[in-house]
Amino acid sequence: MAKVCQLTGKRTRTGNNVSHAHNKTKRTFKPNLVHKRVWDPNKKCWVKMRISTRALKTLDKKNLVK
Repeated sequence: MAKVCQLTGKRTRTGNNVSHAHNKTKRTFKPNLVHKRVWDPNKKCWVKMRISTRALKTLDKKNLVK
């Protein structure tokens, strides 16, 4: 399963580890994903999703998460 948020589309990003001597090696930045039940007002049912914690905070603000 890919590390992708089903709501926002956040994906794994790439970048560099930079040492004190300024040597650069490749690394990955993975999104913080959680499995959560989200209320779908159109279907009027709960849907299991794999979403980022940033998206979870937004949904929690709108009272759609349990």
